[in-house]
Amino acid sequence: MDSVVAITQIDSILIIGIITFTRFPPTFSRKAPMPDIDTSVGFLLAKAYQRACALYKEEFEGYDITPPQFGLLRFLWEEDGITQVELSNRSQIDRTTIGGLIDRLEQSGLLKRRPHPDDRRAYLICLTEAGRKLEQELMPLGDEVQRRILAPLTPDEVQALLSILQKLRY
Repeated sequence: MDSVVAITQIDSILIIGIITFTRFPPTFSRKAPMPDIDTSVGFLLAKAYQRACALYKEEFEGYDITPPQFGLLRFLWEEDGITQVELSNRSQIDRTTIGGLIDRLEQSGLLKRRPHPDDRRAYLICLTEAGRKLEQELMPLGDEVQRRILAPLTPDEVQALLSILQKLRY
């Protein structure tokens, strides 16, 4: 799992966690004293997300690409020429938001919308030559972000984290 996809997954969970500020274990009642913020799942996810974004910014300095844009490019590097709906489903980004991300990547010259050959209402999202070339430059940076994010963890802890994030993702 690359770092930006992980960041995107954390981003999805983060909103829910921040709103609810659930606590692990969730055993307190409204009458109990206010839970310690340092053990709030929402707070901890928010801080992990902030750290991941800071590491991303350090590694990707000089590139005008946000973590969600990098995530979309990753999906297209795996399978180019998919519809916006399919890209939305795979990335779990709503259609409106993904439309804006695609617009900005298209304005940057990294991808292009092409008419779908079988569906006049749909467009295929295709990498440009510039978008394809960026894969060789950006993939090592994404790998380094992931390495730095996970560096404090043992291999068993990494597996546990991934398992927990997958459960929280849905």
